[in-house]
Amino acid sequence: MTKLKTILPFLCFTLFTAFAARAQQPLAKGAWQARLHRADGADIVFNVEAAEKNGHTVWYILNAGDRLLVDDIQEQQDSIFIKMPFFDSEFRAARQPDGTLKGLWIRHLASQDVSIPFTAAPGIKERFTQHTPAKGDVSGRWATYFTAPGKNNSSFAVGEFKQQGNKVTGTFLTATGDYRFLEGIMDGDTLKLSTFDGSHAYYFTARLTGRHILEQGVFYAGIGNTTEAWTARKDANAALPDETKLAGIKPGQSRLNFSFPDINGHQVSMSDARFKNKVVVITIMGSWCPNCMDETGFLSKWYEQNKQRGVEVIALAYERTTDFERSKKSLSGFMKRFDIKYPVLITGVTSADPQRTEKTLPQLTAIKGFPTTIFVDKQGNVKEVHTGFSGPGTGEHYEQFKTDFNRLIDEMLSE
Repeated sequence: MTKLKTILPFLCFTLFTAFAARAQQPLAKGAWQARLHRADGADIVFNVEAAEKNGHTVWYILNAGDRLLVDDIQEQQDSIFIKMPFFDSEFRAARQPDGTLKGLWIRHLASQDVSIPFTAAPGIKERFTQHTPAKGDVSGRWATYFTAPGKNNSSFAVGEFKQQGNKVTGTFLTATGDYRFLEGIMDGDTLKLSTFDGSHAYYFTARLTGRHILEQGVFYAGIGNTTEAWTARKDANAALPDETKLAGIKPGQSRLNFSFPDINGHQVSMSDARFKNKVVVITIMGSWCPNCMDETGFLSKWYEQNKQRGVEVIALAYERTTDFERSKKSLSGFMKRFDIKYPVLITGVTSADPQRTEKTLPQLTAIKGFPTTIFVDKQGNVKEVHTGFSGPGTGEHYEQFKTDFNRLIDEMLSE
């Protein structure tokens, strides 16, 4: 009995030490396959690369050519907490005995939290399982129509895809922005594409008929059971409306007149001396908006390289809440990640407010989408208004945007 009393504490300590050692083992480095498990069975799949940076585990979420750094990862015994850098979302998961993760992806919305089951497995590089070699090539430009359930009218987009072997990358361009980096495969005659960035969680599938038609398409969006039907026809001339014609300055108006607080509560006005006799770029954005993230990445670097030329940038933020402190918290992380040095102002009006234009910029005809970019000349007059943004996921369209942007700025500076 005495011997058993001696052995039991030793066994308990040994088992506890072994469990603690297992629980504290760092996450496996290298490739992971992650899945968001929708209730309808249409998993949204994406790829992750786990690495070590400055002694800490980080993730890179991979979508086509994009590598989104996620560096706020906390491990507590067998639990792991992964906070996305934008869009107020996070993963909470537990490590399983086989090294996989199982838990939830949680989005913190203005009025409630919503979640979806999440799993991730190390050592898997593929995004989708290839069952059959590709039976066609979807490379090219596609006139695309999305139709929501119960709706008779469709929304128009332009799909642009590149295929190499079975692998497909691309995006959909719309009048108010793009769907960012999509990646997937042609599995036989079936196209499968997905993306995840902490806000966008999308899965597209469709069947290629012949060489020119994509049909039976389903677009699975986000956490709920949201779906849309879609079809597409290959069309090299498919085009979107002119981005400069969707919104503009009202007749009889030429100037903007606004004053909003920055994240420190200091009031900033368009009439401030800082902006006098300068070209000013005003971006209408939100920290919840992936296309705004892309535009901000461009504008922040561009401003640092060009501010000495007599240009300024102002961001007007339309967040998901009217609460100043909550908006400040969301925007502070956004500003830190992109090292923003220009003013970011909190309008106090939500992006979903139907009167957002009238309450903030009544001189405009409408705010049609996020981001919207307003170009103001050295005399303080609105020169152009651009709705939407073609980000790096659009390839040549992004390069064309940069060329057009710089040409317009050069013209305005020379006036």
